[in-house]
Amino acid sequence: MTGVPKADNFRMPGEFEPHRGCIMIWPERPGSWPYGAKAARKAFKEIISAIAESEDVFVAAGEKSFSSAQEELKNIKNVTVFPAETDDAWARDVAPTFIKNDKGIVRAINWEFNAWGGKYNGLYSSWEKDNKFARLFAEREGYEIYDASPFVLEGGSIHSDGEGTLLVTEECLLSPGRNPHLSKEEIEEILKVYLGVEKIIWLPNGIYNDETDGHIDNICAFIRPSEVVLAWTDDETDPQYALSKADYEILVNEKDAKGRPIRVHKLPIPEKKVFVNEEDLKGYSFEEGEDEREAGERLAASYVNFYFSNGAVVMPAFGGDNEKSDMEAARILADLCPERKVIQIAARDILLGGGNIHCITQQIPYGERE
Repeated sequence: MTGVPKADNFRMPGEFEPHRGCIMIWPERPGSWPYGAKAARKAFKEIISAIAESEDVFVAAGEKSFSSAQEELKNIKNVTVFPAETDDAWARDVAPTFIKNDKGIVRAINWEFNAWGGKYNGLYSSWEKDNKFARLFAEREGYEIYDASPFVLEGGSIHSDGEGTLLVTEECLLSPGRNPHLSKEEIEEILKVYLGVEKIIWLPNGIYNDETDGHIDNICAFIRPSEVVLAWTDDETDPQYALSKADYEILVNEKDAKGRPIRVHKLPIPEKKVFVNEEDLKGYSFEEGEDEREAGERLAASYVNFYFSNGAVVMPAFGGDNEKSDMEAARILADLCPERKVIQIAARDILLGGGNIHCITQQIPYGERE
């Protein structure tokens, strides 16, 4: 459609605001999900079930995996499985970003997607199906869509408070693989125009070894206006310490678009680091040009990568030696979000794909279609 969202008085709601539903994609890609995605699909099913308790879930599945998705999800209420071909299952990054106006009308934004870096450092060499998915979904569900291409952006790289403030990382948005022809100021102006925000808080860093070039949704998230959780470690020998500390210093000295100071709640990362092991590695099948895993590779494990459903905080657990860390993270989020129940899902098998619960979900705000 013509025009731009800000001029049309649209804004990006906070994830904690009411949803119509959630978009997910059934996992299939052999280079992301080892051993035929069997373990990943079990985790996805548990997440879909948890979200579907309080909102609709729309699950895209390609021709090869459509029957699997239908069979696995057939007994879960509020779930719709629909056909769509994608390159992988990262709905946060390839589904539309939704915006809303004061009349309750919801529209969608289609960004350009280039597999987290294109020819510079993208994670696979062909991403055409992923890049078409946002428009496909919006048209299927009857949402008017703004086309922001050729501006490259992934949904996991932005986090809104719904009241004019946006969180991003310099590590990601200023990566040479995204929009190298644009200055920081030009990128900021595009985000303000399309997301209806007034202020952008640029954090320097994401999570250590995050292959998305430091998406914001793995390091910091709004839990309500002017309050965030920040991935943290007290271990000064961990590379994450300096990254989180630099982000913390920015946040505690910033104000949001309404002039309020930012209240920062530290959410510790798992005490025991999560690595790819030899057995994991045997289950992958990588295509030419695809980023390959290595045994001993540290994965970007973070409890910040949770999803706010209408009724819950659906958050990762990493299990094993991290049971204590899992319990502590769940306690912190339960204290911070007393209006929601905390549902913790064993998510190492999602992390092996390169992301976590927030990365495989994309909320649709509650509202009307035109």
